Amino acid sequence: MQGAGAGTIAIHAAAARPVRPRVIRWLLVAVAGMYVATPAIHGASVPLVQVELGLTDGGETVARIVGTTLAMVTLAVAGRAADVRGRRSTLTVFLVLLAVGCLMLTVAFSAWFYVLSRVLVTLALAGVFVNCLSYVATASMPGRIDRATSAWLAAMSLVFVAAVNIAPRVSSIAGWRAVMAATTVVVVVALLLVRRYLPVTRAKPAGPLPDRARSARRLLIGVLAAAGLQLGPVLGWADARVGALLLATGALLMCERLCAKRRATHLEHAGSQVSNAAYMTALAAGIVLGFTHVALSAVVPALTVAAGATAQDGTLVVSSFGIGGAVGCLLIWRCGVRPLTGGSLGLPLAALGLVLLHSVPARSAYPVASGCVVVFLIGLGIMLALTPQLSWFLSLIPRRQLGTHMALVPGAILLGTAAANAFPYTTSAPEVPLSDGARDLLWATTAVVAAAAMFLGRAVVAVAVIAAAAVQYALTDTLPTGRATVFIALGTGAAAGAVAWARREQSDRLAHTREVADAMQHAVLRPIPDRLGRLRMASLYRPSTGGTDVGGDFLEALHTPYGTRILIGDVRGKGLRAVQTVTDLLGCFRTQAYETPELGELVARLDRQVMRAAEACGDTELFATALVLQDDESSGELRVVNCGHLAPVSVGRRHVRPFDVPVRLPLGFGHIEPAAPLPAHTIPLEQGATIVVHTDGLSEARNSSGEFYPLTRELTRTMGKSPEDTVLHLDAGVRDWTHHVADDIAVVCLTLDPVPAAAASGTGAGCTA
Repeated sequence: MQGAGAGTIAIHAAAARPVRPRVIRWLLVAVAGMYVATPAIHGASVPLVQVELGLTDGGETVARIVGTTLAMVTLAVAGRAADVRGRRSTLTVFLVLLAVGCLMLTVAFSAWFYVLSRVLVTLALAGVFVNCLSYVATASMPGRIDRATSAWLAAMSLVFVAAVNIAPRVSSIAGWRAVMAATTVVVVVALLLVRRYLPVTRAKPAGPLPDRARSARRLLIGVLAAAGLQLGPVLGWADARVGALLLATGALLMCERLCAKRRATHLEHAGSQVSNAAYMTALAAGIVLGFTHVALSAVVPALTVAAGATAQDGTLVVSSFGIGGAVGCLLIWRCGVRPLTGGSLGLPLAALGLVLLHSVPARSAYPVASGCVVVFLIGLGIMLALTPQLSWFLSLIPRRQLGTHMALVPGAILLGTAAANAFPYTTSAPEVPLSDGARDLLWATTAVVAAAAMFLGRAVVAVAVIAAAAVQYALTDTLPTGRATVFIALGTGAAAGAVAWARREQSDRLAHTREVADAMQHAVLRPIPDRLGRLRMASLYRPSTGGTDVGGDFLEALHTPYGTRILIGDVRGKGLRAVQTVTDLLGCFRTQAYETPELGELVARLDRQVMRAAEACGDTELFATALVLQDDESSGELRVVNCGHLAPVSVGRRHVRPFDVPVRLPLGFGHIEPAAPLPAHTIPLEQGATIVVHTDGLSEARNSSGEFYPLTRELTRTMGKSPEDTVLHLDAGVRDWTHHVADDIAVVCLTLDPVPAAAASGTGAGCTA
């Protein structure tokens, strides 16, 4: 395997035979699903255990607090062990512990033995989940991590839906011991499948492990915060022990902040690409998910019962959160939503659903259906915001550090559940009619969503969330039903209509501006023809700047009286200045290529054009690397002048060989004398071989582990293929290799055309895939 999610080069299972990636993904879904399903099984078994073993509320509280707090430690230990000892061996250990814990629950003979077994199962599930999450990244290349993560989270959401609805019924029919015995069997089967099918790597990945001191500080912050938040309702917030835990958490946070400011960069450490911003957004997304899930699980059943439905109907409404989450994940899988877009769209939807929960189920003629719709909306919004953030976070982690860093995501979810459990209502029996504590919990959840909007979306999103909550509060809590409520509702609708109209006008203006910009961009970079002279060609142009079609790379192909001439290169710098230089350089080439017989003289004129551009903008360091090729039909060879660029590569049916072309100084240095132009070097153009020329954006594309795109290896997979197929392979390969293209990419592939086309005047380059 390569990199953090760099894909599979050779996957070998325990049976020493290749395993299809789809089998691995489905196995990971099944194993990780136990982390989602087992808490639902425990929740359904608690009433039965209380009757049979005499489990008290205090014992259940101990199991929850100790399990959650120690699970934070287990996540860190399991992640670190996966990085050091290997993921499959670590996953095997925790599956064995899970099987032992489930077996202990099956034969539990007292309440405290049951509590001990519950804690062991919780810890084992934490280790299993963080290892499965790490495997998701290693089983997918960075460019495909969005689809892999969204599909995986959609499956987890559906597992939640099934577990919440099935577990209570199965436990009431078969008994909790039979359910735990069946769970033990499932874990043992999963253990055998893991040993048989999950891949192992032949060598440890390169790169350092995360800093131990910093990892320990972050772990201690999570443990102290989780313990303090959960002990607050039990011991009382005025208790000295709770205060000491929370004060220690604050002190460690300040210490961590000071240590972060002392570092020269925002990177975690040398060689890591995980920034503090990535940590904060992943932390915020996990906390929102955990907090919202606990709040809905506590409040929604009581809301449904208060509206006249049954407890089973309440469970159905709660499960709508998982259905909405699955739909949100599949939308991201289909459309490829960016993190900022997901946060800006999803959080207002979630806030809208949360504020609607105060009134819609109670006032609707169909409380179950309306409750399902509202909770569905909340789940949709939360996962629209969470999934792109998690995908982005996964793509940034070097493979050597996957386990340690991935512990942050489930740890943040646990921290969110601990924060929600700090509200007394979550640990008490549902009250009908609904108490003020339940409504306070819903408002607190809305506040958490609004705070997360500051990290996951635009600032205007937080304003929208707060405004929606304020309007709903005015409608439901401060004003009586009547004219005032109607006027406020109409005013809100009118304001929404005005915003929608303004948004439509802005979209129309943006679309018109985009059309004009596209026309100008295509005037600079024109599509390369499929055939010029006796050459058959294909091209790729992919700028690193999103939303534009022109960058600092350039390419052009023209059929001139002196043969087909091709130009490819890279201007120093980025942005509008680089685009201006590209425009000037291509304009010079398009005119001079038809009027300059000697290839060396043509390069000299390009050199003087870059010098004039540097003088005009006052940039003494402006230059451009370039490779100029000319098809010499009389000799059957290609004439090449290389000005600081990468050498062309020949891809034959049985070889991949770079040409040894003399390298001159880049354009713009003024080193070419008008009276002594550069001599051209000749390279053979063989029938059936493809000549590949490219910029450094292709060969220097990195994955999250810092490894370069293996261009030579990928070109060996295109031997014997056409230029079109070669370009398509390279385009797909580099997008899979890296989650974010950091530099412009330009590629031209050419070969002798068995059936030469009629000579025609060439047009510009820039075929954008």
